[in-house]
Amino acid sequence: MKRKSIIILTLCLTMLISPLQAYATSKPNVSARNAVLMEQETGRVLMEKRAHEKRNIASITKIMTAIVAIESGNLDKKATASRKAVYTEGSSIYLEQGEKMLLKDLVYGLMLRSGNDSAIAIAEKVGGSVEGFVHLMNEKADWIGMTNTNFANPHGLDQEGHYSTAYDMALLMRYAMQNDLFRKISGTTTYKADSRVYAWGNKNKLLTKYYEYCTGGKTGYTKTAGRTLVTTAKKDDMELIMVTLNGPDDWNDHSHSFEWGFKEYDMKEIRKEGKYDLDSGDEETMGYLWEDVRVPLTKEEVGQLSERVITTNTGGLSPLSSIVGKAIYTVNGEQIEAVSIMASPEEKDRSYFDQLIQVIKSMAGAY
Repeated sequence: MKRKSIIILTLCLTMLISPLQAYATSKPNVSARNAVLMEQETGRVLMEKRAHEKRNIASITKIMTAIVAIESGNLDKKATASRKAVYTEGSSIYLEQGEKMLLKDLVYGLMLRSGNDSAIAIAEKVGGSVEGFVHLMNEKADWIGMTNTNFANPHGLDQEGHYSTAYDMALLMRYAMQNDLFRKISGTTTYKADSRVYAWGNKNKLLTKYYEYCTGGKTGYTKTAGRTLVTTAKKDDMELIMVTLNGPDDWNDHSHSFEWGFKEYDMKEIRKEGKYDLDSGDEETMGYLWEDVRVPLTKEEVGQLSERVITTNTGGLSPLSSIVGKAIYTVNGEQIEAVSIMASPEEKDRSYFDQLIQVIKSMAGAY
């Protein structure tokens, strides 16, 4: 009888433990309607759910507003708060009409406090008008490759023709995080503007409270969009981006997805910077990789990685056409990285102007 009891107890424990083990290796079940988990360095999508469905996105719109403002190069200039800015509904940094504030401070207010008044003030300063700034936002979206996105305003309040997708917003965050100042602002927990006597606290609780590896992000909410959230996290040498749209339990969606990603994937170095043999070892068919090639892989995928090379027929390589091929890396048919193979290591440190001078000399017969 005692033996039977032990067997039954063992079976019960097995049934309890097994689902937990299965959950640890299976993709997270998120509450959000739409979700994407993307690796920063390569842009590889590790997990997705209705990633390309067009949705209202609320205040995560302000990621685009911030990066356009930062790239304008006018952060040390002051913007004047208009009546339109001051009376914009929703979240606010409480600008007063006629108040002047540094554009840099407005961007902090935009990202940390989600100020809609800040968004309008930025748009009017950088774009000349809200309409002019929205045009810049859509130009940047096209350049990044956000093919299922259209912006109609700089703050994200519900408006016809204002939409994006989880995947496109991950692309945007990946692009924005390559800018050092954006990365700094996104990861700031508190900030005091020169014209304020109190500091702003970041609304992103994943950064300030819930997840130790979080490095930044942006929150959002409207009745139509629901809760929207974009966050980034870094653990060891891997950085991930998580996007959720209409996610009622978004803090847990993000922290659980990050933990799954960090557990299942490792950044693997698959090629070292240096010479790259395009053919048979002949010096004339040598190219050059300017950087080490690293990709996120599971343990199972390490043995499934394949590489192929596409060479570029330059017909006599010019100094301005230094790409001689591409190395394509795939796992089970999925392309996870593509890197350019360059003609020479010397090109790496030469400016466009230097290369142009060389072309002119060549055309003049002096090269």
